[in-house]
Amino acid sequence: MKPIDIPVVGIGPGSQPDDGDQFEFMNMPRGMFRHDLISLPEPEDIADLPAARRLLLDLKAAIGHYRCGDPAIRLDMNGLGARERDLLAQILGEGEVSITVEQDGHRIQIQESVLTGVWRVQTLDAGNRLLDDALEIADIPAAVRSARTADDRHLDTSLEGLPEGVQNAPALLVEISDQLASHQPGDPAHVINLTLLPLTNEDLIVLGERLGAGPVTILSRGYGNCRIGSTAFPGLWWIKYYNSQDALILNTIEIVDIPSVALAAPEDIEAPAERVNEIAELYA
Repeated sequence: MKPIDIPVVGIGPGSQPDDGDQFEFMNMPRGMFRHDLISLPEPEDIADLPAARRLLLDLKAAIGHYRCGDPAIRLDMNGLGARERDLLAQILGEGEVSITVEQDGHRIQIQESVLTGVWRVQTLDAGNRLLDDALEIADIPAAVRSARTADDRHLDTSLEGLPEGVQNAPALLVEISDQLASHQPGDPAHVINLTLLPLTNEDLIVLGERLGAGPVTILSRGYGNCRIGSTAFPGLWWIKYYNSQDALILNTIEIVDIPSVALAAPEDIEAPAERVNEIAELYA
């Protein structure tokens, strides 16, 4: 199981109150991840790839019907040849979000396309052999929603065995445990902003050990990075935001079904739907 990158060092400027009670303003990002559609091949160049053309038409129909919150719509790519897969990879490109789900000895690699809400989902076995290949239209791929954790565990809130230097981790563990016990599917997120709390390195280590590592890791690139990791408990996520210099600027724990920052919004999917229509018409 892939471990979550739990921070074990200080969490950066502004994370601890100073004697003067003054704000430290962080540097604005200077760079960002960019994604652009690659030039599309001419229709006559893919005339002998009918399966890829049919899949584009299916994608057009699917994205036109999809609404955020609906179950993911799957388009199977297992029957496509290498040229057809390469063509679709060229047309769809790579977007800002990549996801890994470790489950039952398999690794599910997910890459958002430049069309928000359209995902390439590939399942690999322990030997890195491709078992399944598909496109999904979704606000978040189905594998993320269905990822299983050891939900029979109880969060350890005991004070026994805590190392020296621990200050606020015990109180946070009690708060997290209470929120997990009361959380119901669909509830609003309960957010704990660790950046605003006076936490020691030992506090962060204890939190990481007690919360554990879950099967899902999400990386969203834009101005800097947002790294989202599931924990050993369902509905409990650790989310870290880094600026373009890779400095941690926001560190949060969320009790929620899926963090909102990981979900494509309705307006995010509407614009790509128009682009899909243009592409499908080009190759119809």
